Amino acid sequence: MRALDLFIIAAYLAAILAIGFWCRKRQKTTRHYFLAGRHLPWWAISGSIVATETSAITFVSIPGVAYARGGDFTFLQLVLGYLIGRIVICILFIPAYFRRSLLTIYQLLQTRFGPQVKSLAASLFIVMRTIADGVRLLLTAGVMAAVWHTFVPAAAASTATVISIAVIGGVMLLFTVAGGMEAVVWTEVLHVGVYIIGAIAAATLLIQAIPGGFHGAVAVGQQYGKFRVFDFSLDFTRPYVFWAGVIGGCFLNMSTHGTDQYMVQRYLCTTSSRKASIALLVSGVVIFVQFIGFLFIGELLFAFYRPFQLPSYTGAAPFAKPDQVFPDFIINHVPSGLSGLIVAAVLAAATSPSVNSIAATALNDLYQPLLQHRSDQHYLRVSRILTVIAGIAQISVALALIGVQQSAVNTALGVASLVNGPILGVFLLSAMNREGTAAAFAGMLTGIAVVTVVWLWTPLAWPWYAVVGSMTTLVVGLMLARRSNLITTEATENTEMSL
Repeated sequence: MRALDLFIIAAYLAAILAIGFWCRKRQKTTRHYFLAGRHLPWWAISGSIVATETSAITFVSIPGVAYARGGDFTFLQLVLGYLIGRIVICILFIPAYFRRSLLTIYQLLQTRFGPQVKSLAASLFIVMRTIADGVRLLLTAGVMAAVWHTFVPAAAASTATVISIAVIGGVMLLFTVAGGMEAVVWTEVLHVGVYIIGAIAAATLLIQAIPGGFHGAVAVGQQYGKFRVFDFSLDFTRPYVFWAGVIGGCFLNMSTHGTDQYMVQRYLCTTSSRKASIALLVSGVVIFVQFIGFLFIGELLFAFYRPFQLPSYTGAAPFAKPDQVFPDFIINHVPSGLSGLIVAAVLAAATSPSVNSIAATALNDLYQPLLQHRSDQHYLRVSRILTVIAGIAQISVALALIGVQQSAVNTALGVASLVNGPILGVFLLSAMNREGTAAAFAGMLTGIAVVTVVWLWTPLAWPWYAVVGSMTTLVVGLMLARRSNLITTEATENTEMSL
């Protein structure tokens, strides 16, 4: 990489900041700061959903999934589950979100079950999202650290990673604090274009560099079974088999896209449930095609590096882990100028911040109930403070996880599955039962406990975590609510008899 690449990267970061400060002039109320005044077009929301779902984890880690020994296209089974989950969300959840003027979706839980359940769900979201996006920030910083090392070879890897986390996290925080949700959505629309161009450019270079070009790459992939899509094994310890993908992926998508403020807040920025549904379904088609593309890049990397020719072909050889493969190609095998564009694409995939959604949840569901009847300007100032706190927390998580070896995609999706499952369960419970605060609260706590035990002491694959957490929450909540109703009915009958 050369100075031109640094210039392109810096220019991209400057453009993001410019969009944030350009949107700042309209951030006069909390409604605009968090929901962009509810005037954004559906296609912008759809692009925002795609960009949000396509983090640096997707850009870097998904090619590594196909590259690794034994890797193939079976990840797409999970994406099929995502598509099914989107259809369920459009039928079950989105219409309910537009029947009331909501700022966060957890307000629905207060209507059904009271403030305790709402506060628990909101707190779980804040914790989960902070950890997951800390992982995403760390992965992106790894790419930036590789760039840093090409210019300062003597710099320690840990030092370069720390500096990269600070720079990327700082830019993310500045433009979000300044421009609110409107800046987030429009920068994400920009991100989609940048990383699609970057991915196509990388794939084109790989095809040109592989002996035999496209046909040579396909021949290598076929020889080593890289294009397998379906695996119908009844193995609950593997994440990328059909049943885990379709069932677990459906529940995971229902939780992340249907009951997670980070994603649902984007739907609330448009004018109707119909437009929100169109945005979500269109984004699903784009995401499916996109995952095919990133997995194919992984197969191209496999044909380019040819790890099967090494004396010891194991894991992600010659790299320590699969996440390092694509960054190595970008830094060491892409011409100057284009490598800067691709690194900017990785940054694009990383700078889709959740800090605005965390601040919205913290303000609306935790802060305002304690300090009511303040002016909207007071709440707007607090919103910006909460955004800063959320950003610092995510940066801290990224710094704390430096050195973790597990695949980032498994880490992030595993964490999301752990917490989002019980939250999905309580939303399903609210659709079936409108009473029983204690039952809902106990159901969530039980769901969290059970899925934590499953995570720590069983080999069950992470796509099943959302299923376990949501179903445990739902079943326990319904059973306790039914028992409570029976006790109430018996007490009423006994009172009437005594009278």
